[in-house]
Amino acid sequence: MFTLMVVVFVLGYTAIALEHPLKIDKAASALLIGVITWVLYVFGGVDILSTGVSRAWNEYVAINPSADSHEGMLDFIVHHEVLHHLSEISAILFFLLGAMTIVEIIDQHQGFKIITDKIKTTDRVKLLWVLSFLTFFMSAALDNLTTTIVMVALIRKLISAKENRWFFASMVVLAANAGGAWSPIGDVTTIMLWIGGQVTTLRIITGVFLPSLFTMLVPLIIVSFSMKGIIKRPTDVNGDEKEYTTHKERVFILCLGVSALLFVPVFKTITHLPPYLGMLFGLGTMWVVTEIMHKNKTHEDKRKLTVIGVLKKVDVPTVFFFLGILSAVSSLQSAGHLDILARYMDENIHNIYIINLIIGVLSSVVDNVPLVAGAMGMYSIEGAGAVGYLSNFVQDGLFWEFLAYCAGTGGSILIIGSAAGVAAMGMEKIDFIWYLKKISLLALAGYLAGAGVYYLEAVLLH
Repeated sequence: MFTLMVVVFVLGYTAIALEHPLKIDKAASALLIGVITWVLYVFGGVDILSTGVSRAWNEYVAINPSADSHEGMLDFIVHHEVLHHLSEISAILFFLLGAMTIVEIIDQHQGFKIITDKIKTTDRVKLLWVLSFLTFFMSAALDNLTTTIVMVALIRKLISAKENRWFFASMVVLAANAGGAWSPIGDVTTIMLWIGGQVTTLRIITGVFLPSLFTMLVPLIIVSFSMKGIIKRPTDVNGDEKEYTTHKERVFILCLGVSALLFVPVFKTITHLPPYLGMLFGLGTMWVVTEIMHKNKTHEDKRKLTVIGVLKKVDVPTVFFFLGILSAVSSLQSAGHLDILARYMDENIHNIYIINLIIGVLSSVVDNVPLVAGAMGMYSIEGAGAVGYLSNFVQDGLFWEFLAYCAGTGGSILIIGSAAGVAAMGMEKIDFIWYLKKISLLALAGYLAGAGVYYLEAVLLH
């Protein structure tokens, strides 16, 4: 069963990677492997735990010696491990659901229009730099997936030619992933590390900001030497879309929504409660405010603008995908697969920089969420007094900071390697081979440049 769990995980992952040819949504595959791996773990639990490879079981039985029996092992899996991992996964899912809803509220109120209306230039190079920097900082304040969706929608209003839109959308993906890496709420992987306690708000910002900036700047500088001309805008840029909100309402909701998102780290610092509670507090506040704002509007407008209507537009399959894939990874973590992998990498590589660079490159092929979840399972947070190699794994240690950078930016190397890339690919129908030829080397150059900057920072400061 121990080996079969890995086989099922690999097959499920293959189905996720081949989502488009198979025409099966990746959320469905993720949910199946999330359940099947736990079922296999239960059926083979006695044999698996008896081998002693599960660190979780070894620690549990050391505290509860009476549990070392057939019934005790099954109870450990069903009543301890499942519920333990469910609590961690739920915290991430409720955080994401709250954040996605808040951003959707802003979008439905046309709050992002305040930003997009300010962009007037048609110069290709200047527009690329403006959009990239805007994406970089928006991604840090919101998240890379949402920012990419907003920016691709903006690009459609600014650029008419399809290949130009593809190129700009692809550069937005690079900037969004770079911007999300240095913010605790900018990317799912940094959210996971932040909620898990591996990194703290101030240190992730100060430690990863400069490498992330270089990850965006290097590709920008390279293409600026060859890019020339002006961008032709679509003739129907203004459109005939009905405006459901006034200018004051847009500004107010934009400010309120961004404030709600930015308040989450403050909430965690002040109360020490899990960040998802801060996110739900922000959502609850916006819910009350929008209900009051629109109580006298027509039924059609209220249906579009209130949270009840907005919730129908939230990307629920994405939430199910994360639930499934995180459940699958947690089963491998509990059974001991990830401990075996960690020991192998330590014994054969034993270098946090190379290990993280490998994880970053892998994240361009497979989703970075399970990779980071796997790393979190492979390596525990060491105590404050850890010395030598283990000192890299304390809270805010070099391993966790560099993991946030590599997993967040490495996915840009391929269009399918990040949620932002998949979103842009779906919205603009970007061709995989086109991206590989035009963008992948730029993304790799930026990734390696940022990694070099982080290494220099680590050598000089630590």
